[in-house]
Amino acid sequence: MNLPNKLTISRIMMTVLFLIVLFVEFSFRYTVALVLFVAASITDILDGTIARKRGLITDFGKLMDPLADKMLICSAFIAFIELEWMPAWMVIVIVARELAITGLRLLAASKNIVLAAEKQGKNKTITQVVAIIALLVTNSYGDWGFVGQLFAFEIAGHAWAWWVAEISKWAAVTLTATSGIYYLWKNREVFLNDC
Repeated sequence: MNLPNKLTISRIMMTVLFLIVLFVEFSFRYTVALVLFVAASITDILDGTIARKRGLITDFGKLMDPLADKMLICSAFIAFIELEWMPAWMVIVIVARELAITGLRLLAASKNIVLAAEKQGKNKTITQVVAIIALLVTNSYGDWGFVGQLFAFEIAGHAWAWWVAEISKWAAVTLTATSGIYYLWKNREVFLNDC
């Protein structure tokens, strides 16, 4: 197994560990979860970059890299419902979009059509990662002592970190929905021909 594929597998394992840490009660658990999520996100950047640079692109990597990304992102958002950090409807929009686009790509692949990623999809992923990190920071900075006080500065009755998390959530949901609608519309021939 090459290095990019090992990084992909490590992201899946970090996703499982991330979820365990979120729900097992211990001091600094949200800080540990934040570190795990950031580390997993870094492997997402590294595996693709290394695979392209060294010519290590494999069928396993083509399948598992996007799957590992969706597992990480969707798992975090679903966990946030249980933690009451996000309303369920927001998470449903995010997960439904990911499932719809994955289904479209599988349908296209069955017809030997390759659907390229769009810039809107990459922007969507960035806003989702920022939203997850912002929510983890908002719920963990109280454990950081003096450094945490920098995140507690209040604006209109809430810490500024809370405002960043709220804006990030709405941006993630908005970009997720609009990019999904755009991608489905742009590639509508793939599924309309089967109707």
